[in-house]
Amino acid sequence: METESEPYVRLASLRQLHQVMADMNTARSLADTLQTVSDGVVTALGYELACVNLVRPDGDLVVAAFSGNPAAEALITGRVGSRESWERRLSMGETWGDLVFIPHTEGWILDDDDVPQWYTDGPAPRFEDEWHPSDRLFAPMYTPAAPGGGSCGELIGVLSVDRPRNGRHPGAWGREALQMYAFQAAIAISNARLRANMQRALVRLEREQQALRASEESFRQAFEYAPSGMAIAEMGGDQHGRILRTNDALCRLLGRPASAMRRYAFSDLVHPEDIGTLLRTSAEGGRAELRLGRRDGSYVWVSLRNSVVADAADGPRFLLTHVEDIEERKRRELQLAHRASHDSLTGLPNSAELRSRLSARLCRRPQSADPAVLESHDAAFGHPAFDFPPSAESFDAYDHHVHTVAPEGEMDDGTKGLAVLFCDLDGFKSINDRFGHNAGDAVLIEVARRLSNQVRDGDTVARLGGDEFVILADGLGRADAQDLAVRLRNEIIQPIRAEGRAVRVGASFGIGWAHCGMTADEVLKSADERMYVEKRSRPKQHRRAG
Repeated sequence: METESEPYVRLASLRQLHQVMADMNTARSLADTLQTVSDGVVTALGYELACVNLVRPDGDLVVAAFSGNPAAEALITGRVGSRESWERRLSMGETWGDLVFIPHTEGWILDDDDVPQWYTDGPAPRFEDEWHPSDRLFAPMYTPAAPGGGSCGELIGVLSVDRPRNGRHPGAWGREALQMYAFQAAIAISNARLRANMQRALVRLEREQQALRASEESFRQAFEYAPSGMAIAEMGGDQHGRILRTNDALCRLLGRPASAMRRYAFSDLVHPEDIGTLLRTSAEGGRAELRLGRRDGSYVWVSLRNSVVADAADGPRFLLTHVEDIEERKRRELQLAHRASHDSLTGLPNSAELRSRLSARLCRRPQSADPAVLESHDAAFGHPAFDFPPSAESFDAYDHHVHTVAPEGEMDDGTKGLAVLFCDLDGFKSINDRFGHNAGDAVLIEVARRLSNQVRDGDTVARLGGDEFVILADGLGRADAQDLAVRLRNEIIQPIRAEGRAVRVGASFGIGWAHCGMTADEVLKSADERMYVEKRSRPKQHRRAG
């Protein structure tokens, strides 16, 4: 290349170099770019062998591309050399600008390191610049330096070249061309890496979007076609609980079209008695059982389960609500509860329910919370007003309790109290004995009906057992209670149709009064005793009519 034709050679080489650089900057992938860089050394720079050693993320260098010898390519492509070994190579020998030349006289010490290499031995050079088979020439490739960051950037790889076709060490032009080529190759590789990273990011983004679309479609289908009701509602703010979307199952359950459902919040649909349950559930998520209103004005029992759909940036935003129809289960539960608390024959509250209702009105505290009165109570009765040491909480609880009082004396003093009327049928046993239990059951059913029809809404008629009934009537004076007993007795003694015949029974009433400080059993015992007093005081012929 140091001949008279050198200008022509340089021009041809520049044309080849220009084409190679165009090729390596338009390669489709990083792998194609690396191979184009390696091939360009052979086609444009006049070397028989070229190898691209690329820096991996862990810092070591891998043989990423090889050109000029298929046997050598198969042997060392993909093999890795440590960064430490490469640093030693790039720090020894002669520096030709950015190039590193290690002559065969020094390179023998590298024969046993871990850098993949292809070399042969040969005779000593015949003249000073003759290329020896064991000479090594490296062209480091650096990323472009940042402004003010020095002459070169980060090492991204090393070009290894071997066997110049003219058999000589490269001259000034050859060195400059290889150095320039390594610089452009570094840019092409960096751009190819960037394109590859962008392509991977785009592929990953597209996959994530596909997964998101698939997830959204799965959610849409699960939401729309769920066999039970589903709804999405706003969470927080003035529109809290407003329904944004419903599925067909919920619309069918409530008998309302989807367009109409969007005009409501759940608080507009819930039964008034269940509004507190709804508010607790919608604020905290979780499950609740409540009643929702249908379009026809009826209510249906549902199991409502809320899940909070949170946004990473803005916090909770929506409520995903699952609504399950539990009307049949709730009806069975109510029926079971009714059976447990009501008499199976008459449908009246049974003994346990009667005691529960009566106990709910009574407390163990006397009717005055004045400490002086409590002290006088202890002195008079010889025992404390409480069965336990009273706490501040217990006093507070009784502050909201309306104490049950009883009229004083035998005369009506205007005091209204909770009257307990104990009713025992007269002559009922003879009906059972003469006409059978079916007739007796018919009498009990009819007596229960007549008693229920004669009391006020809110009063309780219960069957205590056998032919004994109890009526709880609040807000009565003594005269009122006596009038009620007379009215009930007159209603009971009317003829009753039982098993195709008319029969009669009488009734004895005892009137007791409930007041705080008594137990339910004490109240019932008092009324029962008064009933027996009343029964014994009346002539037998007046007590029964068979």
